Formats: sequence, C-alpha cells, structure tokens
Amino acid sequence: MGLAGVRFSIASHAAWAPGLATAAAWQAWADEPFVIAGNSEAAVAAMPAMLRRRAGFLGKMALETAYHCLDGRVGVPTVFCSRHGECMRSIDLLADLAEGQPLSPASFSLSVHNAAAGLFSIARQDQASHAALAAGHHGVEHAVIEACGLLADGAPEVLLVVYDGMLPELFQDFEDCQEQPFSWAWLLRPATTESGDVMALSLAGELEDEMAVMPQESHRHRQPAGLEVLAFYLRQEPQLVRAADGQRWCWQRLAEASC
Repeated sequence: MGLAGVRFSIASHAAWAPGLATAAAWQAWADEPFVIAGNSEAAVAAMPAMLRRRAGFLGKMALETAYHCLDGRVGVPTVFCSRHGECMRSIDLLADLAEGQPLSPASFSLSVHNAAAGLFSIARQDQASHAALAAGHHGVEHAVIEACGLLADGAPEVLLVVYDGMLPELFQDFEDCQEQPFSWAWLLRPATTESGDVMALSLAGELEDEMAVMPQESHRHRQPAGLEVLAFYLRQEPQLVRAADGQRWCWQRLAEASC
C-alpha cells in the first residue's frame, strides 16, 4: 500500500438484503437499482442456533454474507464495516436509562460496533483477528485500506463485510442519503489476475465545495456508499469516482495487476 493507492483481488463475493437473496436478483438490482426495503431476516443457517438468536436484523445480514463468502475457510482476518451499526439497540438502551430502568447486559454487549464480528469469531471458534470500522461516507474506502494493510502484512486472504440498515425514526430527519438494509462481503487477496477481479482504490483529490458538485436536495436521494460500490462492482464498470465529505475516491477495475 502506498501513496498511489491500494490494489487487491476479489476472490469471491456474497450479498444479501430483504428480497435480494440470489446472485441473479442482485444483478437485476445493479442493472436497474431500486430502493431496497423490507424486514425479512437472513437465515444464517450456518451459525449455531444459540448464537444466531442473539443477533438482530442487522447482524444477521452481515453474518449471512460473511459465512457465504468464506465458505468454510478458517484463520482469515476479517474487517467489518458499518456506518451506523446497531444504533437501534443503543437507542433502546438510552431510553431505558432515561426511564431509570436496569440495562440488559446482553443488549449492551450486542450494541457495540464489533458485535457481529465477535459473534462470527465465537461461533466459528476462529481466533483470527477482526476489526470493526465506522468512517461516515468514507467507510467502505477505509475498510478496504484496512484490509489491504493486513494483506501487506502477510495475510494471504482478508474478509471484508460491509453492511447497514435503516436509521431509527429518531434520527431520520438527519439522513444524508437514502438509507437501506443491505450487506455484502468480499474475500480479498493480493492483486493477481489468477486470484479474481483486480481492483484499485486511490484518493483522487480534495473538493473545494462538494455542495457545488451535488445539490443539497439530491443528497437525501443518493445511494449509501456501500450500495454505490456494490453496484459498480456488479455492473463490471471500469471506474467509479465517489465524492464524499470534501474528498474524491477513485475505484478502478484493472485488466492486469501491474496496471
């Protein structure tokens, strides 16, 4: 990883959202995106029932894609990325606190940002490292950089899981994109064409005024960062430039690892 950016290969991928459980359904969404909605839960059949019951709607989405993408591999470091995480659980805990009610230790343990990553590690009895990131509109980019750092340190593979859901009603007036429930996972390897699609990510520069690039009224109708990147990947597009918080990120699909 250097100042010019990072390069990596995607060896396998998986995605899940309410109403979108197959590769064909996701491809149809990518070709003609629509607002994802619904509250059906991921089955997470690979996880023991006792632990699966602890996971909420958001966690189950993340776990579903993590299991499918790893496909039984063990010892693979993981990077989980969610902008908002289990904020609904946090709201419920704060409401209990305001009312003088005792807090549930189980609810608290599952409200932390690495809850899904922790459940995944415990369920698989896998002691590989895991990280959980939240970086606003830049979350996906920083998660990829974190994963590429692990590859640079010698990890042969790294699992990246990106997921988010709807905001609690209390926060919906502050939405700056069209929040939707989704999760996807990539198994990243060093950048070789033999390992799968070769991708590059770089910081393309700073914007003096992002508002001039994207009018205020359109912000609430833009896709979440995770869905923007997923659509770019599924459509096999050569490049995606994302403007967020005064910076431009350039995603590229490379013909060769040496590009």
